[in-house]
Amino acid sequence: MNSSKRTWILVGGLLLLVGLVVLPFLVKNFRVFQLNMVMVYAIAILGLNILTGYNGQISLGHGAFYAIGAYVAAMLMAYGGWPFWLTLPVAALVCFVFGYLMGFPALRLGGHYLALATFALALAIPQLLKYKAIEGWTGGVMGIVLNKPEPPFEFSMFGQPLSQDRWLYFVILATLLLMFLIAWRLLRGRVGRALIAIRDHPIAAAAMGINLPVFKSLTFGVSAAFTGVAGALGAVTVAFVSPDSFTVFLSITLLVGVVVGGLATIHGAIFGALFIQFVPHWAEDISKSAPWAIYGVFLILLMYLMPTGAAGLIDRVLARFKGSAPAANPSGPSASAAAPASTHPVGGKL
Repeated sequence: MNSSKRTWILVGGLLLLVGLVVLPFLVKNFRVFQLNMVMVYAIAILGLNILTGYNGQISLGHGAFYAIGAYVAAMLMAYGGWPFWLTLPVAALVCFVFGYLMGFPALRLGGHYLALATFALALAIPQLLKYKAIEGWTGGVMGIVLNKPEPPFEFSMFGQPLSQDRWLYFVILATLLLMFLIAWRLLRGRVGRALIAIRDHPIAAAAMGINLPVFKSLTFGVSAAFTGVAGALGAVTVAFVSPDSFTVFLSITLLVGVVVGGLATIHGAIFGALFIQFVPHWAEDISKSAPWAIYGVFLILLMYLMPTGAAGLIDRVLARFKGSAPAANPSGPSASAAAPASTHPVGGKL
């Protein structure tokens, strides 16, 4: 990369960062809340994409990990008096353990069998949260009401004060950037190539020395940890958790976000989150009587026009604008063929 291109990337990144900092002061509190949920969903979608897009394990139960992360944060805040930011690593650790344990059945299950197993998890968790033996902790069907954290200082811009939602916006934005950086460092190296090799050629990957059981279990754990952090942030943003907030529909919605954003992409999580947050509202504005029919039409059109997701379309447009061939999609056949050979150094490391 030459110096002028690096300079343009640096300038563009700084301008984007300035825009993100100013953005919450240009809109009302409700829009800030929606932007917060977009970033929360983006973290959850990124976690699911690590599992499904990069490792090929289909999960219909990530709403359960989102719920676990949300309840861990809610209980620590409500009963332990913990500051909300301190609950994030605990939620990640707890969900990592649950995800790692869920990874063991994934060693013997694959495809639609694994999807059904995780679907059962998504069905069970909301019911378990209502169980009488633990409703003293979970709040049962009534859930737990939380208080949003107050900003540590007073500040205003463009006549808009630093409200609770705006303060959360900056905390969630910082967490989002950190999680995306972790995912980028994890997936752009040997570990990412190993995950793709396991997804596309598991037998060849094992022959090249990649430890399939370890990688599959750890991938499930890391994916669940990302989703748990999103759940904790979502609980604070909404300031309320209840079992009925984490139905199977949440798991399906996260999977829709992965596909719309683009399988095996990192930045696609942003586009997927924008879709699942705003398109249902637009569909309801178009038709009050049949909003989900409109939503389905939007989804079908997007899948027809962007079969590789929004990130794939943008990558192709940028590649054409630069006058070069688009880079190989990690989920494409070219990457599939090259991945096992490139992952040999990983074998035995974990």
